[in-house]
Amino acid sequence: MSAWWPVLAACLGVGVVAGFLAGLLGVGGGLVIVPALLFVFHALGVADLHAQHLALGTSLATIVVTSISSLRAHHARGNVRWPAFRAITPGILLGTFAGAQFAGLLSDVALKWFFVAFAYVVAAQMLLDAKPKPHRQLPGWRGMSLWGGVIGLVSSWVGIGGGSMSVPFLAWHNVPVKAAIGTSAAIGLPIAVAGAVGYVVSGWGQSALPAGSLGFVYLPALFGIAVASFPLAKAGAAAAQRLPVPVLKKCFAALLIVLATRMAWQLT
Repeated sequence: MSAWWPVLAACLGVGVVAGFLAGLLGVGGGLVIVPALLFVFHALGVADLHAQHLALGTSLATIVVTSISSLRAHHARGNVRWPAFRAITPGILLGTFAGAQFAGLLSDVALKWFFVAFAYVVAAQMLLDAKPKPHRQLPGWRGMSLWGGVIGLVSSWVGIGGGSMSVPFLAWHNVPVKAAIGTSAAIGLPIAVAGAVGYVVSGWGQSALPAGSLGFVYLPALFGIAVASFPLAKAGAAAAQRLPVPVLKKCFAALLIVLATRMAWQLT
């Protein structure tokens, strides 16, 4: 237990930053948590064989906590389109869980390269302020399930709640921006639950995992990040009313580029 205190302290700091950014910008929690956890795992001496898997599984597990708070806040403001949520959730659950299982078969290096590529895409989207033009209605159950499966699969491989994909998808289909953000916050919950369970299952019985691991979820880090990120997400949302969010998004995009480049450099 005493060996966990440095980890808890480090992860409390990660939770503060990730929670505040997620509340402030609406995206970014998992994109910060994953590289930060890799740094923590390196300090712990966790074998590279499972470091990325542990970071992804733990990141998704922390999002379970923060997504509940976010969902309740958006629901109270009437910004969640529940019919769209119900239509997309089956595909989300299947895609995320299947993605976590498939991730268990992929190498640590392959998952890291996928994360790097995704981080660059999100950074470019934020720097260019790229927004899809709404010109169609939401598809039927089959189309929603298919899109949900894709969003869930990608989210499981980068350890995020899917907001950087689900918000543009909903906005593209004529859902107003506030409702797209609120519905995306709701979608983050099934992504996080299915992803966390999926990584517990795919990591069950794996060797060389650090003490305190439940499959590919590292419990001390989960506790530390969840405790700090839950209240800081609310603080970030409040700060968004006063701070220049467009400028901060560009700063965050620059941070993503630095983190992704650093990871890519370590892989070469």
